[in-house]
Formats: sequence, structure tokens, C-alpha cells
Amino acid sequence: AEKAGIGMPEVAVYDAPGGHPRAFLPRSISGLSVVVPIVARRTGWIAVLLPSANRRIGWLPDTGWSPRPLRDQLVLRRRTHELTWLRDGRPRASWRVAVGTRNTSTPLGRTFVLGRTGTRGSVYGGLDALVLAAVPENRGALAPGLRDAHTGIHGWTRSSAFGRSISNGCVRMPPKAQRTLLDHVGPGTTV
Repeated sequence: AEKAGIGMPEVAVYDAPGGHPRAFLPRSISGLSVVVPIVARRTGWIAVLLPSANRRIGWLPDTGWSPRPLRDQLVLRRRTHELTWLRDGRPRASWRVAVGTRNTSTPLGRTFVLGRTGTRGSVYGGLDALVLAAVPENRGALAPGLRDAHTGIHGWTRSSAFGRSISNGCVRMPPKAQRTLLDHVGPGTTV
């Protein structure tokens, strides 16, 4: 992935360079300004990760938007329950986390941080969650109130969760680690 992202007005997303328009990439989703990471380039075109479509890219004309540097990356290793924060390609911190169950798995593949949102309940440590562009793989396995939600990374005060596959797909992490991410990681950060 390239170390840049873009913020833009609503723009058509194409299925291939010079192909057919298939959707519109909005300026915001649920009040969060959209910054998408650039993952490939072709003459006159860029490919970006798409929000709300796991593992999908879309092609945009190489004009009409402004690039932003993206210095951070998060790497989740589901099997070992480890989340690593990199800045400029170098590890800054790593934490033991909880991930989704077999039926409510944390989505595989590349995604990115859409932004942050508030949480309710003391179990979240009073901290915002990072909202990811990924959505649940098996919406039917979730409680109705979670089916249309995005996957997130959020604080969790119950330390017995870490190192286990027990969430509804979100990444649960220690509150101190979540504070670190909230202080340093912004929209467009690849995961």
C-alpha cells in the first residue's frame, strides 16, 4: 500500500481504469469525513480501498482530490491475537488483543480507519472506538443492533478477554493501548 490517502468531494468509483462507474464514494459516512488509502496507481488513475466493502478496491481518476500523507499502519494477527502499530514502517507498539469468534470473525484482508466514535458502557473504559471500513462477514450471526455496524477497535476493561477469540468481530484492547491509538492514529490509516 502506498503511504498516502485522499479526502475528496463525492466522486464516482470505477470498476477498472477507464472502466464503468459502479458507485459513488461519499465525502462522509455517518458523520465521519472519508479519507481512503491509495493502494495502486495506473496512468491517470488511482486505486483506493473502499469503505463498507471488505477487501474491495475502486478506481478513481487521478484528479479532483488532495493527497494526505499516511504515516501509520496497524497490523492485526488474528491467530496470535496481536495488534502492532507501525509509524513510517517501524513498529512503535504491540498489544495482545481479543478478536472475533469463528461465527463472528474479525474480517480478513486490508481495511482502514474511517474515524472514531463514542462508546457507551464502562467496559469500554470511557474511550472512543476507532471505526474501520470493514463490515461483519456474517451479519446474520450478530444481534440485530450490530448487523449494520462497522467493525471497530475499542478499549476493553476485562483483561481476561485478551488473547482470545470472543468478540462480535471487533478488536478489543487494553484501555491504555486504546488511548495510544486514539492519540496517534487517524482516518485513512491502513489495517
